[in-house]
Amino acid sequence: MKQVLVRGGDVVVEEIPVPSIGPGSILVQVAYSCVSVGTELSSVKLSGMPLYRRALKQPHNVRRFLDVARDQGLLRTVDIVRGRLAAGLPTGYSVAGTVVAVGEEVAAFAVGDRVACAGAGIANHAEYVSAPVNLAVKVPDGLDLDLASTVTLGAIALQGVRRAAPTLGESVAVIGLGILGQLTVQLLRANGCLVIGTDVDQSRVERALAAGMEHGVDSSSDDFVDRVIRLTGGFGADAVIITAASPGSQVVHQALRACRKKGRVVVVGDVGLQLNRADLYEKELDFLISTSYGPGRYDTEFEEGGRDYPIGYVRWTETRNFEEYLRLLRAGQVDISEFERETYEIDDAPAAYAALKRGGPKPLLVILSYPPRPQDAKPVVTVRTALARAGRVRVALVGAGNFAEAMHLPNLLKLRDQFELRAVVTRTGTNAKAMSLRAGASYATTDIDAVLNDDDVDLVLITTRHDTHTSLALRALRAGKNVFVEKPLALTSTELGEIAAFFDGRDRPLLMTGFNRRFAPAIATARGRLARRTTPMIVSYRLNAGYLPPEHWVHGPEGGGRNIGEACHVYDLFGALTGARVADVDARAIETPARQWARNDNFVATVGFTDGSVCTLVYTALGSRDYPKERMDAFADGSVLTLDDYRTLTVAGARRTRWSSRTTEKGHREELESLGRSLRSGGPWPISLEDQLQAMRIAFRVEELIGNNRPGR
Repeated sequence: MKQVLVRGGDVVVEEIPVPSIGPGSILVQVAYSCVSVGTELSSVKLSGMPLYRRALKQPHNVRRFLDVARDQGLLRTVDIVRGRLAAGLPTGYSVAGTVVAVGEEVAAFAVGDRVACAGAGIANHAEYVSAPVNLAVKVPDGLDLDLASTVTLGAIALQGVRRAAPTLGESVAVIGLGILGQLTVQLLRANGCLVIGTDVDQSRVERALAAGMEHGVDSSSDDFVDRVIRLTGGFGADAVIITAASPGSQVVHQALRACRKKGRVVVVGDVGLQLNRADLYEKELDFLISTSYGPGRYDTEFEEGGRDYPIGYVRWTETRNFEEYLRLLRAGQVDISEFERETYEIDDAPAAYAALKRGGPKPLLVILSYPPRPQDAKPVVTVRTALARAGRVRVALVGAGNFAEAMHLPNLLKLRDQFELRAVVTRTGTNAKAMSLRAGASYATTDIDAVLNDDDVDLVLITTRHDTHTSLALRALRAGKNVFVEKPLALTSTELGEIAAFFDGRDRPLLMTGFNRRFAPAIATARGRLARRTTPMIVSYRLNAGYLPPEHWVHGPEGGGRNIGEACHVYDLFGALTGARVADVDARAIETPARQWARNDNFVATVGFTDGSVCTLVYTALGSRDYPKERMDAFADGSVLTLDDYRTLTVAGARRTRWSSRTTEKGHREELESLGRSLRSGGPWPISLEDQLQAMRIAFRVEELIGNNRPGR
């Protein structure tokens, strides 16, 4: 399919795999998409700036960058950012079209329904989009799809009006009369308000007056504040809605001064927010922010999980705002049919954006159209044609998140003598193609069956979210593919039993769980030292995991919680260090009334082994991120081995007393090297099946214990 991407200050149209649909989503063949003139032009301009200038303009993204860098390393994180920018970023957030497929658990939509969809990263400028059900609504009969494609802009304007809470007869000023301002004016008129508007472009003021706005203020010749006060009998506006975009704070100061006492100011547009206390305090004003499309926005449970808010508690969610805006369009209470509009076919998208950059008046609406093409819904896009080099393991990477980009992809490229990346599979075609281009893969796809049926794929490397690990691993194994699956191997004992049953009586294809810590250079040194021990071991491992908010996906059904999802690493390490089977497990979590802590955020687990060794994990989210994440002390044979964050290993009581590295080395490259040797030679598995199963069984037992040791149980 064709999709618009932003790259290096330019707009390009490229062939991208059609997105796949998951449970609770629909696949839509797009007929029209609406360009958000201000927002998208800013994104195009920003994409052409050097990284340091982008950082200065987007401090919120700098914080995200630093969070990732803290876990993945600075150089790896910079590489991720540069790779994504070089590949191009999707743009657009408002489309309308026809449903061509529905996912599991979808009851509200059927194939053939006309729908409008919203959401950045979802409702892209593309021939097909996959949208969760709460970000899609049916288009009323009689409403043209080109008009319905403005659904996102309409919901943004509608939510801004709702935040202002206008009542019949109130005076409301609107600053900024672009498309959002024009829609806001009409919505306020439908509420029975007296509307005063201003814009730096006088033609837009005239447009709003023609649509029913009572008073227009020429910002080039009139004092906006003075004019509003005079037009409202000397009191000031009951409310001011800011739909303009400006990096400075002068717009906000004007809005505050134009209000009456106890009035309201609502910010919809992207403006500077350096507030003057006197502007607010003396009049006791309410200063409100309107969050995009309405309640539910940025709530993953609502948008991705499909969990609605009961109408008795939240009358107007973003979904219901979409529906209401389309109803108003159909009823003629909001009329955009006469707005200055330019329509371009998808192939001409670069020209559309170029036209928006030109000087002079710009259209209020820019629409992209998508004429149907035969065979345009392909889930596979060829990136390059290359001959495989004999002796290399041909890899299909399934999942292209931050970890895969930061860790596995660079390691696969470093190990070119062992591995060849043949394909990248993700649910989002842009991610699949971006990573394929970066790594030189042969093709990108959104269809897992494409690689399972590919005879030139030797290894399926799975880096998706935790709840898909077992099912994807089993599908690949049953297709005869070797599998590397990131931890955890399973989220339940039932899933683990399915893995064990598959290997009953067989040892091929190979299965390897990403328990990388056992392969870390420091651990290899420690294992060499401990291999000659004559006594059991005492191992104390501390994992200062850091706080994750309750809504983080790791805590939910996709992640399985932090004990199963992360601590399993350490349980595997205990088994690797002792070389023994588990004898018993005990565990206890802290008790706290604070709701921000999950029961598996803070606990202590003790594992006894058949060789007499006792290993203890202290897992906590209570500590500071400024403190090292992982530390281990192992006591045996008169020696103490101390591991500090996989940077140093010291040995007290031995001649060779130290191993060190300038960077954190947790064994990710070494585990792939070991896997490559095993696959190429047909030798033993890098981690035995029993060791992999044992680590997960420990995790399940710990989960059971920390869930049952609460007061009253």
